[in-house]
Amino acid sequence: MSLDFEKYAAKGNEMVNMVAEDLKVPGDKAGRILRAVLHAMRNRLNIDESLQVVAQLPMALKGVYIDQWDPWHSFHRIHHIDEFINEVRKYDKTAAGYDFGNDESAKLAVKAVFTTLNYYLSAGEFRNVIAPLPRELKEFIQNSMGVERKVL
Repeated sequence: MSLDFEKYAAKGNEMVNMVAEDLKVPGDKAGRILRAVLHAMRNRLNIDESLQVVAQLPMALKGVYIDQWDPWHSFHRIHHIDEFINEVRKYDKTAAGYDFGNDESAKLAVKAVFTTLNYYLSAGEFRNVIAPLPRELKEFIQNSMGVERKVL
């Protein structure tokens, strides 16, 4: 069995392109946004949940998700969407001002990533991903996407 890296890249790029299209931004910016939100999200999940998310991501994005991950690192609880956005910005490092802009732009970026994840994760896994998020962020995500699960 041969490895088809182009196929893996194509599936990963498909996800990046969904974020780019939703936000009307170039693919490189969408990729940084996706990576930063995934990294902030994984810190809200326990190891088992993270591994379940990884199992459902396209192969190319599995590596993005686990890049520099310390699953044993304890994290502080967050209570508000603004705290989550600040964590997302932290993972985007020096590009955060450009990629996320003001808080409204950052919220749209977070929404775009979760909307895209909704296509790739099973309904049960998506519920498990947003369950540990602060109520304010969970409601923001649920209200911005509606009640219907989206499938590709």
